[in-house]
Amino acid sequence: MKRMLPTLVTAMTATLLCAPVRAERHDAAAEKLGFKLAMQCWTYRMLTTFETLERCQKIGIKYLEIYPGQKMKTDSGAIVGPAMSDAEIADLLAKAKDCGVKIANFGVSPIPLDEAAMKKHFEWARKLGLEVLVTEVTPTAALDQMSQQTGIRIALHNHPNSWPADKVLAATKDLSKNCGACADTGHWLRAKKNPVENLKLLEGRVIESHFKDLDDKMSDVVYGTGVANVKAMMEELKRQGFKGTMVIEYEHGDLAHLDATIPQCVAAFDRLAAAVAKE
Repeated sequence: MKRMLPTLVTAMTATLLCAPVRAERHDAAAEKLGFKLAMQCWTYRMLTTFETLERCQKIGIKYLEIYPGQKMKTDSGAIVGPAMSDAEIADLLAKAKDCGVKIANFGVSPIPLDEAAMKKHFEWARKLGLEVLVTEVTPTAALDQMSQQTGIRIALHNHPNSWPADKVLAATKDLSKNCGACADTGHWLRAKKNPVENLKLLEGRVIESHFKDLDDKMSDVVYGTGVANVKAMMEELKRQGFKGTMVIEYEHGDLAHLDATIPQCVAAFDRLAAAVAKE
């Protein structure tokens, strides 16, 4: 036993040195507000889902929004989406647990409206522990009922020419509050809409947000450095009592740019949330 001890110590030391180091977060105020900063895997679409999870772990992001079609890991042909096998689901959940990340949302992706296919889709979502399905499908009473039965909410995503606030309100007025908006603040800016005013219009129907700040060229930038008035958006969400994921999603940038910029986004989000929490 004594002869084995140095070997064990060496192995343990190597494991610790190889383990990703989580960045210090000052997110107590954000979490108290119910603002859960998440990463949309599309930001790191040049990587695998496993690699994205490792980046989330390193910079302290605790929630993830997966999207359909991303390669799950480098040494497998598995693709993220409803066609995943139970073994692949278990593998992804194990990796997320190891990284201290909750897989919370999925999208943007269609949801089948055929009853049998819809049940299968939601069963896959349930196995992953998803909380929100982000989609552009027009919600129906049957979809709303399925959402209520499973507790998995439906968020209508606004690309520049889809699901503006008035259409979301019209489509969901006879449905439960499980159906609402994925408020993409960047796409509102690209459609020349004021994000704060649109959040006000959607009061009670904001399920989650693709939470973005853009520069005057409509490119993603660090929170608080662009034209979106991030603090005012947070203040409005606080006023509404919003509790949910606020998702980082960059539409541009190579890996070096993202690795340099995303940690700045996290720090800025925590700083702004702390200021809003004091008000």
